[in-house]
Amino acid sequence: MHDHTGFKERIDEVLVRLADEEEQALLGLHVELFPLSEQLRRSLASGKRIRAAYLYWGWRAAGQPDCEGAIRAAAAMELVHAAACTHDDIIDDSLMRHGRLTAHAAFAAAGQRSTALAMILGDLLMGYAGHVFSSCGLPGAYLARTVPLWSTLLRETMAGEFLEVLRTRAQPAREPQVTESLEVARFKTAKYTVERPLHLGATLGGGSPALLDAFSAYGLPLGEAFQLRDDLLGTFGDPARTGKSNVDDLRDGKPTALLALTLAAAGADDRRLLAKLVGRPDLGEEEAACVRELMDRCGARQQVEDMIRERIARAAAALDAVPMPAEARSALCELAGTAAERSL
Repeated sequence: MHDHTGFKERIDEVLVRLADEEEQALLGLHVELFPLSEQLRRSLASGKRIRAAYLYWGWRAAGQPDCEGAIRAAAAMELVHAAACTHDDIIDDSLMRHGRLTAHAAFAAAGQRSTALAMILGDLLMGYAGHVFSSCGLPGAYLARTVPLWSTLLRETMAGEFLEVLRTRAQPAREPQVTESLEVARFKTAKYTVERPLHLGATLGGGSPALLDAFSAYGLPLGEAFQLRDDLLGTFGDPARTGKSNVDDLRDGKPTALLALTLAAAGADDRRLLAKLVGRPDLGEEEAACVRELMDRCGARQQVEDMIRERIARAAAALDAVPMPAEARSALCELAGTAAERSL
């Protein structure tokens, strides 16, 4: 069994070291930059390090050995994730993540210009991602192979975020469709969470085109399952366990597959209720409970669970299509079983 705890500790060491070094550098520029260095450290303090794990096992699947250079390269994915989360929290006006105030909420609590400062932090984190990756210690020829993939990863992630905002904010009356919800999930989550980290690791390691194809067949359905699970957690999750609100998605009217399936199955009276409640910024807990009850009653919640299981099975089967070291195959099978099967 893959020791993900030990792996996570190695990634955390890289990130803590980065936070220490950058705090010294930032404070060397000016003492008033302390709130920036503090939020930088906080933004890197939590997480399951799933994206780092996929880059690392992409490297190992290409037949490469464990080494500190690969660990450092993998840690760069967590900086990409921290940057994306910082900006995503601004867009969604989310106040909590991992049980802590989000960056813009923390800046606001300190009486500072919250949105502007959090945007700067997100940009800084993305810049650090490139620095950590390019200085990881692996040969320059290996790193050069990945340059096009970095551009692709960022383009796809921003495309998913843009489409979600466009469909949530610019067209509030537009009814969500399952195919469109999965399209956003594919760009915003599936590719940057699973597929592209695997591609980056495999490309670093000189993996074959067949390996990259297998990782797409594995990564896209698994990444969709990951987002579908997030959708369920965003509505049915216990905030004490998830560390984030279970009302924000309903208040925003976020066009999730869960909401799309609910609307498709609802009768006329229930659709009127959804139109009245979903998308209301002042939606209360009792009203949110009514929406959850409807999602359960019409079968939408179970449909999403079925979609998650089907995608996890499809992802695991894709690994059989290409040879790779047994340890890498085992770790990726294990990650397929845990990445999207998170507790509500």
